[in-house]
Amino acid sequence: MEEMQNMAEAQLLETGEEDTMQNKYLVFLLDSQDFAIPIRHVVDIINVQPITRVPNTPEYVKGITNLRGKVIPIVDVLTRFGKQHMEYNERTCIIVVEYKGASVGMIIDSVSEVVGIDSDHISPPPTFSDSAEAKFIQGIGRTENSVRLILDFLAVLEDSMYMTDDSDSEEE
Repeated sequence: MEEMQNMAEAQLLETGEEDTMQNKYLVFLLDSQDFAIPIRHVVDIINVQPITRVPNTPEYVKGITNLRGKVIPIVDVLTRFGKQHMEYNERTCIIVVEYKGASVGMIIDSVSEVVGIDSDHISPPPTFSDSAEAKFIQGIGRTENSVRLILDFLAVLEDSMYMTDDSDSEEE
């Protein structure tokens, strides 16, 4: 797990310029299925760390963790899909992404690789599926040997942010 994670992190770090991240996707495994998200949205990949549960949050919001002095919420993607929680193992990791100006961690089974998928090799998701996770699929990416479900991570995180923006509330 650590070797694959290190490889993915190295590929992430190599992509220092914006246009080198164009059409690059981080591929990860979730419930024996390949998913991908655009690498430009990935801030970090970390091992699962101790998570502090926060009361009155949805089941898929596992809680918060301390990432280098910054407290970030953690969402279990599999639970968000409405599937049963699986025990974490040494391959389980957290993909940290930027969401509405804040870092959020998404728990996934394992990181596989970084691949290039040209925009003309991405199709809209099929409309025949009414599964819980279908609404979280942004597209289908075709590579030479396989297809990857492109995760709409914004939809996954929508309604996950139990922390409110204090600037929206007025003090009385």
